[in-house]
Amino acid sequence: MKPHEFKSTTSGTTGATPSAERRRIIVVGTGFSGMCMGVKLREQGEEDFVLLERASDVGGTWRDNTYPGCACDVESHLYSFSFEPNPNWSRMYAPQPEILAYLKHVAVKYDLLRHIRFNANMVGSRYDEARQLWVVTAADGRVFEGDVLISGMGGLSNPATPAIKGIDTFQGTTFHSATWNHDYKLIDKRVAVIGSGASAIQFVPAIAPQVDQLLYFQRTPPWVVPKMDRPIKPSEQADFQANPWRQRMARTKLYWTLEMRFLAFKFKPEWMGLVAKVAKHKIAQSIKDPVLRAKLTPDYTPGCKRLLISNEYYPTLARTNVEVITEGIREITANGVITQDGREHAVDAIIFGTGFKIQDPIPPKAVFGKGGQDLSAVWKDGPEAYMGISVAGFPNFFMLMGPNTGLGHNSMVFMIESQAHYILEALKTMKAQGIKAMDVKPKAQAKFIQDVQAELKHTVWNSGCKSWYLNDKGRNTAAWPGFTFAYRLKTRHFKLNKYTTEPT
Repeated sequence: MKPHEFKSTTSGTTGATPSAERRRIIVVGTGFSGMCMGVKLREQGEEDFVLLERASDVGGTWRDNTYPGCACDVESHLYSFSFEPNPNWSRMYAPQPEILAYLKHVAVKYDLLRHIRFNANMVGSRYDEARQLWVVTAADGRVFEGDVLISGMGGLSNPATPAIKGIDTFQGTTFHSATWNHDYKLIDKRVAVIGSGASAIQFVPAIAPQVDQLLYFQRTPPWVVPKMDRPIKPSEQADFQANPWRQRMARTKLYWTLEMRFLAFKFKPEWMGLVAKVAKHKIAQSIKDPVLRAKLTPDYTPGCKRLLISNEYYPTLARTNVEVITEGIREITANGVITQDGREHAVDAIIFGTGFKIQDPIPPKAVFGKGGQDLSAVWKDGPEAYMGISVAGFPNFFMLMGPNTGLGHNSMVFMIESQAHYILEALKTMKAQGIKAMDVKPKAQAKFIQDVQAELKHTVWNSGCKSWYLNDKGRNTAAWPGFTFAYRLKTRHFKLNKYTTEPT
């Protein structure tokens, strides 16, 4: 979704927008979030909804991220919907093509395709106070109107590229890992990789054997621990197919194993010392050069930044055609990258592994609420929402994967299902009680955020490093500070007393 100038008014128009498609519910996105919401709506007998998708196919981040080596870092049996287990995963950690195929399967099996409007890139949405509904405009001019607007856009939808001096002067090829240029052949090329996050540790080992030289610009080394990955045997797949309860048991075991990791994230940070020992052992095993070993050893508590998993990362960085550069980047020239020490590194291509705009999940001028207020302006000090779902001043607007619901220890699909259930309960309440509009009370939102921030102070995420969890003011706007089962309990029942309402 790209920012777009979208004019708003306080009261809106008095009549329907010409040629607008009118529905009860508008859902934006067809990744895990949007897809889950669509399935749950149909499950409740709700058919009056559309799913707006900016691309020509479903899949969200798993459609867009096609870089070499792309795979999930949560086990396959848990990184899937509880209502749609897949006994045919080929590996313990599914590769991107399989996850995309799974989402396509869900879209077909649950009859969502007829609800999807493809190539409908939302460039603006406005709450029309006079008519108490949302008016959504797509880039191609299509207009959609709905009583309720649900954002399933997610935090991993808009790539972040650093504003480096001279980037526009580079004569070679540049692209972000999320928009991989498959037409560009890396064989025998000198390639610079900027960024050392979750994507980079997957694609760097995949491309290093192809390139002539790989210059890896690392600002902060990540903690990387072994990935307990293996192929899933055909006999195991057949067993899960014949005995679904066994797959449910495997999923439950995985869930609680990961959930217990949160003890270390919050209550027992000293346990993270064991993680550091494991990672340092892998570094010592793979990296014989003491200088390089020092470059790759973090100086912060494991988990403060996202904990990464890979078996190929450290061996790859020990290759003779790979150079790890920790000197800061001063500028980019026509021929390469100049570091702060004045050295110019000539390259043919620059690949950015610099992640996504987690702190700006909703672009400016994309969502306007009551009084014509721009959501991005309301969030100038950082995104926040009640339960990570509702924002005061934006009636009938709900979010999936909203602020402070991100995880560092378990599966986001579990959180998405919890949020979809909560939104569904809100919609059922609206219908049952004849409510036309509901808006979360500012006090309820403020109290929720206050409690979340107080809890976050004691977690490993707030232990002193700079990470994507924190905004430029040092405020953690991304992570959920508790167990995921605690979040599920909080979202189990919709609390109408936290909202102001207007009757039909």
